[in-house]
Amino acid sequence: MNAKPEIRYSACPHDCPSTCALEVEKLDAWTIGRVRGARDNAYTAGVVCGKVARYAERIHHPDRLLYPQRRLGDKGSDDFMPISWDDALDEVAEALLKAEQRYGSETVWPYYYAGTMGFVMRDGINRLRHVKKYSGMYATICVTSAWNGFIAGTGQLAGADPREMAKADCLVIWGTNPVNTQINVMTHASKARRAGAKIVHIDTYRNGTAEQADLFLCVRPGTDGALACAVMHVLFRDGHANREYLEKYTDCPDELEAHLLDKTPAWAEAITGVSVADIEAFARLVGETPKTFFRLGYGFSRQRNGVVNMHAASCIPAVTGAWLYEGGGAFHNNGAIYHFNKTMIEGLDVLDHSVRVLDQSRIGPVLTGDRRDLGDGPPVTALFIQNTNPMRVAPDHNLVRQGFARDDLFTCVHEQFMTETAKQADIVLPATMFLEHDDVYQGGGHQYITLGPKVVEGPGECRSNHDVIVALAKRLGAEHPGFEMTPLELIDRTLQDSGWGDVESLRENRWIDCQPEFNQAHYIDGFNFPDGKFRFAPKWQDVLPHGFGPDGGWERMPKLPEHWAVIEEATEAMPYRLVTAPARSYLNSSFTETPTSTAREDKPTVMMHPVDAEKIGVVTDDRVTLGNDRGELPIDVQVFDGVQKGVVVVESIWPNNAFEGGKGINVLTGADPVAPVGGAAFHDNRIWIKRIS
Repeated sequence: MNAKPEIRYSACPHDCPSTCALEVEKLDAWTIGRVRGARDNAYTAGVVCGKVARYAERIHHPDRLLYPQRRLGDKGSDDFMPISWDDALDEVAEALLKAEQRYGSETVWPYYYAGTMGFVMRDGINRLRHVKKYSGMYATICVTSAWNGFIAGTGQLAGADPREMAKADCLVIWGTNPVNTQINVMTHASKARRAGAKIVHIDTYRNGTAEQADLFLCVRPGTDGALACAVMHVLFRDGHANREYLEKYTDCPDELEAHLLDKTPAWAEAITGVSVADIEAFARLVGETPKTFFRLGYGFSRQRNGVVNMHAASCIPAVTGAWLYEGGGAFHNNGAIYHFNKTMIEGLDVLDHSVRVLDQSRIGPVLTGDRRDLGDGPPVTALFIQNTNPMRVAPDHNLVRQGFARDDLFTCVHEQFMTETAKQADIVLPATMFLEHDDVYQGGGHQYITLGPKVVEGPGECRSNHDVIVALAKRLGAEHPGFEMTPLELIDRTLQDSGWGDVESLRENRWIDCQPEFNQAHYIDGFNFPDGKFRFAPKWQDVLPHGFGPDGGWERMPKLPEHWAVIEEATEAMPYRLVTAPARSYLNSSFTETPTSTAREDKPTVMMHPVDAEKIGVVTDDRVTLGNDRGELPIDVQVFDGVQKGVVVVESIWPNNAFEGGKGINVLTGADPVAPVGGAAFHDNRIWIKRIS
């Protein structure tokens, strides 16, 4: 008879704001069983997405990288041979030192993102970067526009307690599809519905969340600002604006009201495609429901005008005064509440601000020598990559592919699977997964700091990100106290430096609830500006860092909420707008290797409105080519009436080899920076569509 599994705890490490607290079945020193959401965590509340529940498929996958490997064949091939760890690390260190000797330290670019959200394993690469004065990296690929748009109004990245969604009388889920991406939002939405709340969903296509909504508004991509303006127009027009709140808590309510006089529902219908009737119904519901909670998502980041659209949406609860009520207000991310001091993890004490910083979203232009990115500095001739797969996820894929193919570029990739990026590497190192090392996590979508202790041993010769960074530092002559510490020691030091106790206390309690009290979370004592007033008229010029947005970016931005027409509008030559939305069973480029997830997603398809399909002469399962000035790719058709005419949707960042020709969806996406300070507009692309005979 098998022994009862030991239950251990952790946190989901993947790039998702939910950062779910987990209960993990440990079967033996090497093996896990089922993974469940922690039932005694008030946000996770026992719920976890299906892909993480099946994590045993991923951690015990037969295709895991197990040994260091050296490339023998051409870049992009599968021709590698196993080598020892000492040989691999020696070769990497030698290549980095040679590059540095030839071009200076800025020629080396450590590159990472959110393949793990644990502080030690994600951010430790920056300690090596700062000690060695390697090129910096500005992390723009996911959050920049949404974060800055929210901060523009409130003054900080924090909002109402997300658990209050369950106490709302109206829950507005805007710019996110939590059925696919943040399942815990739906947990609290369901609680609210059972208590009688109405759910509104605003998105670019009818998805799983829309199917559960009482009111669904299907907007054209990049037009959310127009919708928000029309809603506020109706609120002022019909007497639902809270005049007392506006006078006390906002900067220029009279100017805003005058500005909105011509922003009628009819005006917005022409821009958004949302009917006047639906706009009026939405505005009336919000105006008549004081406890309206706006859950604003990362879809705003994916548009060239996303920062303006996020700000416009966040203005609505300031007009109604919804912030006054428990179950009202707005929430996007809680990053500001944690006040972490990550000096020891990241080596911030040796950060040299004179070292150039490169925009991660523009890795294609960077690697192909664009002087707008490189400035007067050297070319990037050496890459050290952890926690990301830019050969699949980065925009403007053809440029990215061209850059990685350079003969003079040395690349080391530390990975769990032989990804598209790993296949471009000279040296590939096998990485542990989150249950195979110690780390600490903060929730973006909630208010918890959670410990993720090591549960099982890693397979083969896998090593953690921290262990690899430390080993390279010794070979590179990089010295810092953080290189002499274990992950648990780094966690302990960071908790203490940040005022959150110590690691033993966190181990005992599993997590820390960091939620500020009501008055602070709802800005009852004022918003985070010197005068305490919400900003309808943000100072875009104050958004930092400068130098990463488009030329003249902030000067061209509207002073007040507006539809800012800088998106890739459809043209006669490219009459369709493409949205590349997240799939339910994949998370960015992760889980595309697990059998249950791949079986559920089946194959990449493009969702097309029946009218558009008829115009091209295609039906479901026919093949078409999608294309624009950046590239083209073939794909199967799915005729779908849950999208506006002229808009098409491809869910998921499928592996490149899922497409004929081996190039993925990001051949169609652009890397031009979003105002005011950069970001990638993955959902804002015009394309043409041609039937494949």
